[in-house]
Amino acid sequence: MDKNSGLVFVYNADRGFFNMMADISHKVLSPSTYPCNLCALTHGAFSMRKEWREFLTKIKPPLTFMHRDEFRKEFKLEDALPAIYIKDLRTEELRPFIDSHTLKTLTGLEDLKQMISEKLTLEGLL
Repeated sequence: MDKNSGLVFVYNADRGFFNMMADISHKVLSPSTYPCNLCALTHGAFSMRKEWREFLTKIKPPLTFMHRDEFRKEFKLEDALPAIYIKDLRTEELRPFIDSHTLKTLTGLEDLKQMISEKLTLEGLL
């Protein structure tokens, strides 16, 4: 990855007010069955966790955050979500950075931050 690359975070949730309200309810009432571990790790019931926001300011490549519906519309991919991708900013091509299966195994925000940091270090970006 070089200065012409960015990270794309894709949530396993659709955008929109009603979808957001349903997600909040699901996350609060039945967190063990909530389908987006990326969101569960990085957001509380109503907003982004402060610790996550601060971590993101330290990441060098440009960051993009997408919901499932906009990701599938733009990239025409049916990959399992949530997931994080590396995007070549010149060609718009994506390649996996952290796949859905791996995200689902993480149990806390610290695990996610450590994994991202390690992978960015390997890519020469942190």
